[in-house]
Amino acid sequence: MDTEVHEFLLKHLKGILENDIAAYHETTADDLTLYEWWVTPHRIDGLPFHEFMMTANEARGSVFGAEDQGQKASSRFDLSNLHIQRYGDTAIASYTLLTSTALSTGVQVAAHNESRVMVRQNGTWKVVHVHKSPAWLAPHVQPQ
Repeated sequence: MDTEVHEFLLKHLKGILENDIAAYHETTADDLTLYEWWVTPHRIDGLPFHEFMMTANEARGSVFGAEDQGQKASSRFDLSNLHIQRYGDTAIASYTLLTSTALSTGVQVAAHNESRVMVRQNGTWKVVHVHKSPAWLAPHVQPQ
């Protein structure tokens, strides 16, 4: 496994989990593109979408994927089946993101399949594209 890319990816995801907008900016390209299947079937461009989400989550004491009705809860993430492909200054990480949150009703786990494309520019890694899909069997044909 590529240790440099793996450590960068963990830093990036930790920043998101902790609603740390400064860390998010440090690890994410300004021209980020992403697909988030549960939000819209269309591409989302730029950082403002996640800045708003992270600010709102911080105010609620929550993190993405572990909605908790305003209850302050501890969370963690794991990368299941992580695979890193590196081609010079470009890397692709694919995995299932498991976000676990301890609630008074028990531990809640949310899962999403993700691919993150990272590019090293001027010696600094940045996430430039994210693609997420459901971690459950979704129908191939859209329901009518």
